[in-house]
Amino acid sequence: MSLLNSLPLIASGGGLAFAAYLVLFILRKKQGNVRMVEVARSIQRGAAVFLRREVTALFLFSGSMTVILALFIASKVALAFAIGTVASFAAGVIGMWVATRANVRTANLVRTSFTQGMKIAFYGGSVMGIVSVALGLLGLTALFLLFPGADNVGVWLGYAFGASSVALFLRVGGGIFTKSADVGADLVGKVEAGIPEDDPRNPAVIADNVGDIVGDVAGMGSDLYESYVSALAAAMVLGVVTIGPVGALLPLLLGAAGLVASLVGIAFVKPKEVPESYQDETRSARSALNRGVYVSTGLMIILGYFAFQEVLGPDGLGPFIAMVSGLLGGFLIGLSTQYFTSEYSPVKGIASASRRGAAINIIEGLSVGLLSTVIPVIVVAGATLLSFYTAGFFGIAIAAVGMLLTLAMLLSTDAYGPIADNAAGIAEMSRLGIEARQRAEALDAVGNTTAAIGKGFAIASAALASLARIVTYLEVAKVDELIASRVEVVAGLLIGTMLVALFSALTLKAVSTGAFEVVGEVRRQFREIPGLREGEADPDYDACISLVTQRAIKSMLLPSIVVILAPLAVGFILGREALAGLLLGALLSGFLLAVFMAVAGSAWDNAKKLIESGLYGGKGGDAHKAAVIGDTVGDPFKDTAGPSLNILIKLVGNVAVIFAPLLLLFA
Repeated sequence: MSLLNSLPLIASGGGLAFAAYLVLFILRKKQGNVRMVEVARSIQRGAAVFLRREVTALFLFSGSMTVILALFIASKVALAFAIGTVASFAAGVIGMWVATRANVRTANLVRTSFTQGMKIAFYGGSVMGIVSVALGLLGLTALFLLFPGADNVGVWLGYAFGASSVALFLRVGGGIFTKSADVGADLVGKVEAGIPEDDPRNPAVIADNVGDIVGDVAGMGSDLYESYVSALAAAMVLGVVTIGPVGALLPLLLGAAGLVASLVGIAFVKPKEVPESYQDETRSARSALNRGVYVSTGLMIILGYFAFQEVLGPDGLGPFIAMVSGLLGGFLIGLSTQYFTSEYSPVKGIASASRRGAAINIIEGLSVGLLSTVIPVIVVAGATLLSFYTAGFFGIAIAAVGMLLTLAMLLSTDAYGPIADNAAGIAEMSRLGIEARQRAEALDAVGNTTAAIGKGFAIASAALASLARIVTYLEVAKVDELIASRVEVVAGLLIGTMLVALFSALTLKAVSTGAFEVVGEVRRQFREIPGLREGEADPDYDACISLVTQRAIKSMLLPSIVVILAPLAVGFILGREALAGLLLGALLSGFLLAVFMAVAGSAWDNAKKLIESGLYGGKGGDAHKAAVIGDTVGDPFKDTAGPSLNILIKLVGNVAVIFAPLLLLFA
């Protein structure tokens, strides 16, 4: 094995070793008092219940798909699919396990230090980020070494398809779980019963905290893991077609460099002690996280330049520019999302609008969400054009890879958010006092922004990765590039656009139905358990967790079936050109709608938190009540329907590419 071939394996091994060190560092910290440990264990049990039921459903789906691929495509593709499924699920399980241990330790540390609490929350998120990238790179590199050459591109794509399957289950199922629990808990707790958020008397509060972990750690992690692997696989396919064997190795080398750059960036996240005020603490945390992103981005540009020079020599300039366009594109989208969801004018505008009632709050939030689509669309369009004119279709694939190269760092900042949110919940349920709760709330507010940045980044990277996958489909399915005038393409475009609307409707409806069932269960417990409302008896948390888990898995079946069967039906009934149109339609409409929903939901949430910090009357006032309604509307936008669209626009592309050989037989 040459040194270049071994570099991705070395980087992956180093990343996993560093993640193991972080796990040991976290576990050495104390968990706090007996009540804190009890609450944390309830969250851990709830997450385990969800995972057990998810793995059963995932096993049935993945087992069936493995058999189908073995029978109709190739046994080695089926093997790669199975490996991709296991690796992606393993990353999600590890991330969830660590997050449900870091949350209670974060809550314990914020009793005395904001900085120490943030450090543990960030390190907990970093494990998810590092493991996702390291396992994705390790698996794809191993398959590349075992099955090299242009005749094995289906194997690489099969691995990505396996990751897509896990992302579908964890992101969609986790999103339905988390928002059913969250919305149900808020409606019957804060609105009906008049008790605070995360109050231990609320039977749905543990399910809400479990939902944060399964939706925003495992779900987001599997989503971005799939984007990362799919972008690498698409670039490898186009690289081997346009450049030769070295073109397939180059994306893996870039992935190794990106992992190293991210590890360095993570080491630079060192928050400073500041005066204990909500604004100062949030600024300190945000500054520390931004520093890590800046360092990893700058270092990646330097390492990327040397990688292109080493592999391609003078011919590497064009692909290098394409990589930088994707890398900086992701950076700019992150800044844009931060502007629209932090304590800047848009969020302040929503908070101010809350003084005039819930309707005006919602209208203002919708406006912010729609406006937020402008910059991401322009950035992705610019990156697409620049990368194409400098390196052709291979350049588009490299731009998609470039946007995801510092994923370990970016996913670390994203997964930090739900850990901080859980810490705030544990602080409230354990009655740690106002100072600990305020520090945890400051961590949570920053987490809302980092989660929004992660969602915006996930959507943008999904768009570029999907575009690269469409180009790969055109190559594999031998579809003429000049297909826009075909009426079948127009029909496919319309169906792809409709598919996005249908998928969004199904996921939102699932949250609505699940939240209604949670409300019924919480009402029942308040009615039937003597002394619960007064805090003299304990609620049955497990009943709510079991209810929401069953509802999430049941509700995700129809959207999952739709997203798998739709591209196959269009391809076999209307033809390969119509399927190309479906992919384009799903990409264009899905990208726009996903950005809108993710930003609007996050902006509503932070506007509510801004009011809770003391603005416009603070908690309990009329503005706060209006903001709570806006936040409740935005919850399924930002955590279920919006992020789930990432999976749709990527998975339809993976299905199309994998089954393209069958379509050719029926051409």
